[in-house]
Amino acid sequence: MSQIYVGCELEYVTASPTSFLFQVNAAQTNRQCTINENLSVSPGITLTTLDIGLHGNKAQRCFVQPGSFCLYYEATVQLSPEVDFANELSERHFNELPSCVLPYLNPSRYCESDLLGNFALKQFGPSPQGLVRVRSICDWVFNNLIYVSGATDSQTTARDVFVQRQGVCRDYAHLSIAICRALGIPARYVCGYAVNLQPADFHGFFEAYLGEDWYLFDATRMAIAGGLVRIATGQDAADVPFATYLGSALLKSKKVWANLPQGAPAIVSQPAQAATSTA
Repeated sequence: MSQIYVGCELEYVTASPTSFLFQVNAAQTNRQCTINENLSVSPGITLTTLDIGLHGNKAQRCFVQPGSFCLYYEATVQLSPEVDFANELSERHFNELPSCVLPYLNPSRYCESDLLGNFALKQFGPSPQGLVRVRSICDWVFNNLIYVSGATDSQTTARDVFVQRQGVCRDYAHLSIAICRALGIPARYVCGYAVNLQPADFHGFFEAYLGEDWYLFDATRMAIAGGLVRIATGQDAADVPFATYLGSALLKSKKVWANLPQGAPAIVSQPAQAATSTA
């Protein structure tokens, strides 16, 4: 169990009346609990809290007049992750999967699993199933992609990343998800805050469904699963942007943080045969 202080500060300039939808609040799950949080905007305008998407991700909607606009969020989050080991984490046969996870076998906007099936079966079909195979997928993605900021954009898909072999955290997650789905492993995208991430930013990682639970993976190896604070979950990054808007807006600055309390013990990586769940 650990406590993590997370937050962000987003500053915009709007040139016309603009509607915003933000997803920055830490999620509430059975293993992730917000102890306290504060969300404020300047100038002071009305914020409407919404539950959106299949997961009921928490979002904040507002309408902003032209000028400067700032959103500030901070929270203390308590994580109580479940750690399981390889011999307990097998892949479930399609006929045994709960109906709620079946959508995460389908191709999606950024994860064209149907286009990567031949590669996935050739590369990972012979691998031992379960946690070992998902770890192998993460290893392959890490070893075959180069992390390059600005190399991709909002149009880049898993197939594009597979071809160009470079990207950022969301691209690593999308490619991992697409390969998992092509092999019959339900997988989904998660965005959140990450302890000790350099440079500090929102982070994209993914979950695979093994045994009877969802387990966290980060193919970039830039963050520790036990230090990931979930904001939102979806089919891919299209479901969980930290901000969307309708109008004319320019993001002037973005600050993001995820820190352990002073004096708290460091969060350490689990051994390779272990997997972490905070769903």
